[in-house]
Amino acid sequence: MSTATNKVEFEPTAIRAWTEGRTIFLELVDGRIFGFPANRFSRLKAASEEELKAVEIQVNGYALRWENLDEDLTVPGIVAGHFELPPQVD
Repeated sequence: MSTATNKVEFEPTAIRAWTEGRTIFLELVDGRIFGFPANRFSRLKAASEEELKAVEIQVNGYALRWENLDEDLTVPGIVAGHFELPPQVD
């Protein structure tokens, strides 16, 4: 006898985004909270904390947008760890 599971995979989508210092946080539709350092993306790394706060969720939760920085990131890409820059070692 075999058993099958009907597991449905969904791409992560965000319902909320905010910053604390130089870290961007996302609340995903499944309740997870995910954070990443701004220094993993060149435009965000060069941005002020005030500019980072201007993050908007777009495309039904699949994208983050910083209009003044002309930066767009996909939520699934961020959650998968697809960063532009390597981590900084202090």
